[in-house]
Amino acid sequence: MTARIHSTAIIDSGCEIGKDVVIGPYTIIEGNTMLGDGTRVDAFAQIKNYTSLGRNNHIYSYACIGESPQDIKYKGEETWLRIGDNNKIREYATLNRGTPDGKGITIIGSNCFLMAYTHVAHDCELADNVIMANGATLAGHVKLDYRSVVGGLCAVHQYVHIGEYSFIGGKSGVAQDIPPFMLAAGERAKLYSPNIIGMRRAGFDRKEIAAVKKAFHAIWGQGLNREEGMKRAEQEWGSFKAVEKLLSFIKSSVRGVAAPDRSAGKNDAT
Repeated sequence: MTARIHSTAIIDSGCEIGKDVVIGPYTIIEGNTMLGDGTRVDAFAQIKNYTSLGRNNHIYSYACIGESPQDIKYKGEETWLRIGDNNKIREYATLNRGTPDGKGITIIGSNCFLMAYTHVAHDCELADNVIMANGATLAGHVKLDYRSVVGGLCAVHQYVHIGEYSFIGGKSGVAQDIPPFMLAAGERAKLYSPNIIGMRRAGFDRKEIAAVKKAFHAIWGQGLNREEGMKRAEQEWGSFKAVEKLLSFIKSSVRGVAAPDRSAGKNDAT
């Protein structure tokens, strides 16, 4: 089936449009852009230069996709926004291209859900199945790993890394890295407990979940210093892949890992 394009849409001749694409009224799509098969762009949305979308994406009304980065050093260089497949990008979301000082590209994976008024700044990298709730904001160079969730009205500092299967509570300010499988929240986000419910929903084995829980207590909740706690976690539960990922993330953190809440080690999410 050929694309269905409303007569009021303004589309540059340099836009490549796949099969079964639907483009609604009063949309604006600039050149050097690509819309994969099955993509839908609703009324009044804008897709700017140097943006590529994979298959079956849905861009809702008034979203602005691929705008130039909000970086005072940016001088109009060619940089890109690349979006995978099956994403939902809701009303008034803004996604910016990369910068030459970064990797020159902002990346959105597949099967992501970016709710209304979310912002993804330059050079961010979102893995597959990421969720950003209403009004969540990422500064430049932020990395969100697989199946991480950022709650509504959160603000994430530049260069922060948020690990897989982590969950950030609403209205949190995230200034340091959040390890995988963790729950974090607060004005300056702190670690509260493993994301037990999230891991269960994702199908993790009970033994794997229990190992992450025990490792969390060893690292943050038993009065040991960080190095001692990690050493114990590695010795006793390091054979579990999730624990291995948790420890590797902490060791490789550049910004440093968020501090635990004072009650860490007592909170048992069930």
